[in-house]
Formats: sequence, C-alpha cells, structure tokens
Amino acid sequence: MSKKTPSNLIAQNKKARHYFELLEFVEAGIVLTGSEMKSIRLGAVNFRDSYVSFREGEAFLIGLHIAPYANAGYSQHDPDRDRKLLLHAKEIGRLALQIEQKGLSLVPVNMHFTRGKVKVELAVGRGKKMHDHRETLKQAAALRDAQREMSSF
Repeated sequence: MSKKTPSNLIAQNKKARHYFELLEFVEAGIVLTGSEMKSIRLGAVNFRDSYVSFREGEAFLIGLHIAPYANAGYSQHDPDRDRKLLLHAKEIGRLALQIEQKGLSLVPVNMHFTRGKVKVELAVGRGKKMHDHRETLKQAAALRDAQREMSSF
C-alpha cells in the first residue's frame, strides 16, 4: 500500500481493515460532478457499506455517500448515486474474475488527491470471521503492551 501524506488524503475507510483481510491494492479514478468535487474538497465523504460492483464491463462504486454541497444552487447531486470507476479494461476483467471465483470483495480503502485528480484506493478483501476479529484485537493489544514496555526504558 502506498503511503499518503495528510495533505492529499481526503477520507479513509477505517472499517475496511476491521471487517476484511486486505490482499491486493489498486488505485482508480472516479467520475464526479462539480458539486461532488466541491463537497469532497470539504471532506464530506462517508465510506460506510460501500463496495465495488461490475456491470457490462465497467466498475461502479456503490454506497459511497458524498454529502450535498450547500452552495450548489439548483444543480444538486444525488449523495448516494453509483459512481463509475476509471480502470483499464484488463484490470476490470482481472478483478471481476478474481472476485467472482474466490468469493472476495472489492472495497474502497481511501480517497486522495493525485496531481489534482481524485483517486480511490481499492482493496481486494476476504471477509473476516468473528474469531479473526478477536485475534486481531489480541495482536494489537500485545503490540501496544510491548511498545509501552519499550518506552519505559
């Protein structure tokens, strides 16, 4: 996963790592309207329950909520519309095949600016079971304890 500086990071899907074991990362462009772009610059993005769906050889981001922009006037956008993702046809085919065969999901991990364009980082993820959640929490607690012990020296 590429490191993003805080200045170009717009929003992060923190629950993605909680609910999924993330395996592979892909960066994609996204088709937006003007009022969506203004709202994104304000950081009014919510990833809750969003995922990627494939239809007719194209990828769409479903469930991404971009709040309406207050000063948009009469041309307000639908906050929960399906947004087309910009990926190469080979990438779409490969990801669609991978998700269909192995029972994986394609979830958005974060949204950021790259050279003035809004990009969405997607991850192929396998859903975690309840015992996996507990194991992750145990590892985080052990790591936190070890760091606390190291800092006391």
